[in-house]
Formats: sequence, C-alpha cells, structure tokens
Amino acid sequence: MSTAFLETADIETASEDYASRFAGPVGAYFLQTQLDLLLDLLPELQPGAAVLDVGGGHAQLAVPLAERGCKVTVTGSDASCRRRLAQQLPDEMYSYQTCDMLHLPFPDCAFDFVIAFRLVPHVERWPQLLAELARVSAKAVIIDYPDLRSVNILNFFFFHLKKKLEGNTRTFGLFSRAQIVGEFAQSGMGKPQFRPEFFLPMVLHRKLGSAALSRWLESCCRACGLTWLFGSPIILRVDKVEQR
Repeated sequence: MSTAFLETADIETASEDYASRFAGPVGAYFLQTQLDLLLDLLPELQPGAAVLDVGGGHAQLAVPLAERGCKVTVTGSDASCRRRLAQQLPDEMYSYQTCDMLHLPFPDCAFDFVIAFRLVPHVERWPQLLAELARVSAKAVIIDYPDLRSVNILNFFFFHLKKKLEGNTRTFGLFSRAQIVGEFAQSGMGKPQFRPEFFLPMVLHRKLGSAALSRWLESCCRACGLTWLFGSPIILRVDKVEQR
C-alpha cells in the first residue's frame, strides 16, 4: 500500500488488526468510556452539527456520532481507511474523503467540531496536524493523547514486554498538558478541558480480561483522584478563542 502523504498513521488504526485490540467486553468498556468522555466534553452537541473526524477510519466515534444525527465527515490517508465505516454505516449517514491530514481540503472554520482520536501520538509532524485541526474548526477541537504524567512514562523501558503481551502494539509519543495546550494556543485555541480515561494501563485491563473488574478498579482510581492526576490517555477539548 503506497501513498504520497507524509503522515499515514491512520491506515493502521483503520485496519481489522487494530480493531481486534478493542474486541470483547473489555474493548467495549474502553470504547464506551471514550465515547462517554467525548460527549461529556460536547454538552452543546445537537443533531445536524458538522463534525470532522480526522483519521477516523477506525469508526470508534464516527459511527455513534452519525447515529446521533451529526453530519459526520471522515478523512483517511488511503481509500482502505473507509472499509470499517462502510461495514457499519449506510453511505448517506456520513461523508468520506481520502486526503492529506496535514493539508485538509476544507476551508477555514468549515466544521463545528473537529476530532482526532488514535492519531496524534503516532504523527511525527504533530504540531502541523494540530494547527490544521484548529484551522478547519469553527468552535472546538477534541483529541486524545497519552500523557507524560502517567504510567506511560514506563513505556520506553517496558515496550518489549508490552509488545510480547499484546502482539500488535506500536510505539507512540508522549506529551505534557502544557506542551499540547501551548501548541494549540499558537493557532488561537484555548480554554482547555481535560478528561483522563484510565489510571491503570490498558494492557493490564486486556490481560485481566474482565470488564466488570476493570470498571470497578478504574472507578476506585477515579474516586480517589488518581485518574485526574495520572490518568491516560487524556481527551482534551480546546475552543476557538475570539481574536480582539
């Protein structure tokens, strides 16, 4: 599979192999948590809202948003990124476009909300990506990213063990809250809102194999503040700041 685009990380996340990482009850728990926190960050979301899902061929969010009546557009780095969407949604419920994520073929402020999940930590030119997400958003951008202030800091030392346990994992970048927010600020985005997803590493939950146990463990971590302090991935919303 070849493409002329510089960044193509979403081709892997749109694959069936990647989808297998979210199979079963534990995977469903991951995805429901992700969706719940996204919707918590979008209290003003209404049917008909224009949402751009950059690199959203994994269909984790495009599907539930389309089912809620949003006008969803998904971009992918290759035509194959549409496959999972086509399996789950009728053509009339979404739009899809193969394009360069660093040069999106849309005018400024073309969408109410722009989201990009499972993408930023795998993109080398991530500052350029964030700027492009901000450019095409009229109201807000929401992304997820792995936070440096979490157990992810151990990933460098234990990646080979994680690879052995999960098989289809891959390396990813880590970011601080200030780093991501600072980059967005250069594109006129502010008012950050953070929603950490899990305190315990996702690989541990996968190996425990019990959604009920994972839900209980994470609720305990959330109740005592560990998730807020050290949780990851973090779902972040930044809003368009009025220029004076």
